[in-house]
Parts: sequence; C-alpha cells; structure tokens
Amino acid sequence: KNVSQSSMPKTKTASDSPSTFKLLVIQLDDYDWVKIFSTTKLTNGQEITVIQTGWEHILVHADTYTNDSRPLVEIRPSSPTSASAASLWSKLCPSSSKTVRPDFILVRNEVYTPKFDGRSLLSGLMFASLPSINSLESIKLFCDRAACMGYLHRLNRQLGNDVFPVIPQHFSSSSESFLYGYKFPAVVKVGSAHAGAGKMKIHDHHQMEDFRSVLHMIPKTFCFAEPFIRSCYDLRVQKIGTRHYRAFRRMSVSGDWKTNTGTAVLTEIAVEPRWKRWADEAAKMFGGLDILTVDAIVEEMTGQEWILEVNGTSSGLSPDRAEEDNLVIRDLVVERLNSIIKTRRTER
Repeated sequence: KNVSQSSMPKTKTASDSPSTFKLLVIQLDDYDWVKIFSTTKLTNGQEITVIQTGWEHILVHADTYTNDSRPLVEIRPSSPTSASAASLWSKLCPSSSKTVRPDFILVRNEVYTPKFDGRSLLSGLMFASLPSINSLESIKLFCDRAACMGYLHRLNRQLGNDVFPVIPQHFSSSSESFLYGYKFPAVVKVGSAHAGAGKMKIHDHHQMEDFRSVLHMIPKTFCFAEPFIRSCYDLRVQKIGTRHYRAFRRMSVSGDWKTNTGTAVLTEIAVEPRWKRWADEAAKMFGGLDILTVDAIVEEMTGQEWILEVNGTSSGLSPDRAEEDNLVIRDLVVERLNSIIKTRRTER
C-alpha cells in the first residue's frame, strides 16, 4: 500500500516562510546553535531559522512525487537518552511534535554509537539529497571504521611513513578469521569502536586467545588489532573549513592508557607543518571533509608519531576554544548557504 504525505501524523508544522532559510542542527550534547546564529543573515537578506535537536528525537519522510524535494523531519518531544543532553534539551524540547522541511543540515553528533543507531535516518536525508556539513555521504562512510582506516592506510602507502605515519593494523571480518601475529602488548578494537568503548589492551597471546573466544560470541562483527604504543602524550590536529587549524597535546593524569576516557590535560600548541599536512590529506577523504580532527600518539622512547584515526563531522572542540571555533563553523555554514542561493539564482 502506498503511503501518501497526507497520511503522516497531524503535527504542528514549522513556518515555511520564504523569508527564512531553515537550518537543522543535529547536536544535543552541548552548545546553543539558535543563539550562535541569532544575528546572522544571508546575502539576499534572508534570515536563518535554526531548529536544533538530536538524532534520537527525529523521524524522516521523503518522496519524489511532490514539487518540494526537501525531507519532512518530525521532531518529537521525547526524553534524551544521555544525561549530557538533558539540560540543553529542556530548553529546546518542543511542547508537542512538530515538522519542518530543512534547507540544510549541520551534523555535530554521531549518528551511530554503541547506544543508538540512526543510520536509517541518515539514509532518508541522503535519499532527499539534503545539502549538509559534513557531507551526508562522508558521515555514512564514517559509520564504518574499516572504511575510514582503509583510506588512511592507502594514504600511508601513497605518501610514506615520513609524511603520513599510520599505526600498523590487522583486520579480521569475524572471530573465525582472527589471527594476530604481530607485537605484544596489543590493542583490539571491536567493530566501529567509539569514544573508548569496544577497546581492550592485550598483554600476550594467551589473553588474545581468551579475547578471541569472547569475540566468537559476537557473530559477524569485525575487529582490529594493533601494537600497543607506550606514549608520552597524544596529539589532536583540528581543521575547520580550508584555513582554520589548531593542534593540541593531551597528557593523561589518571594513568589510564585510553586518554580519551580518563582524566587528561589538554594544551593548545603551535601547528607544525607536518601536522597541517596530515589534516589537509585527511580532508580529502570521501569527497571532502569540512570539519575533522586527526588523532595521533607520540611514542615514549623514540618520539615517533603515529596517526591513530580521523574523526569527521562530530569532532569535539576544546572547551577553551569552542566559542571561537563554533563561530568558524557558523561562518562556514553561512558561506555554503550563500553559495546555494547563488546557484539557485543562476539556474533560474
């Protein structure tokens, strides 16, 4: 049975005034984007109406048989799934469900985490070809850690360890093909491990065999294994747009080998040319990344730097620089919206 738009639930509809450009922002862990865009207008005088919410609060409908190709996004006043989102959502939460047809989307939260899988929502936005930052295609591919790491290893083969040093890895499609024969201690990462979850330090081949038996209980789940590098500190290189770079040194003070989960001190440092090259090369991934961070570690004994991963659209910001960096992201969105308006004028 075909489902028409008229059969959608009767909900309050956001204004479709042509005098406003509707921007959907997916971020609930922090930052008030309505306030960040409050004084912003486009070159043609249009105001920007910001609708901010989280992946877990929306439904997506899109079709090809109406004149408006934009997706219909329903925002529901449900409770947030994380404590960090509760405070912001209490301010943004609608009193009842409402719908909006966004012209553009800014994605700043992960669509796929150990606790939530919003890939079907992302697919709906891709079906509607909604323009976005980062691109929806890159966000889709960033849901697959194997695809991301494969791209980085390809850059490593093209550029060499002197230019783009990526930590050596072993990939197994499941426990049945898992056979690690490199250095110990090692680190294993199950599936698209996220924010420290799904990662484990393995001291020897006996522990690795125990781990493999556990992995056997998670069928059809891929796994990475890589040598554990004892580091003196971590590096994070950030790039927003084409010109805005930052670099940070992160040192653990809690003794946790996963510095992104324990207590650590984050210090901004000067951006070295080689780190800028890392970010520039990574920015070419999957058709181009507008927002990204490159995470690396510095080996304790040798000072050798190893790239661990690249993060995309949901890259976190330093608390001390977040206000300034969010304005850079705002200006990047406005630049993209003005470009869309210019293209529409040309097509007419």
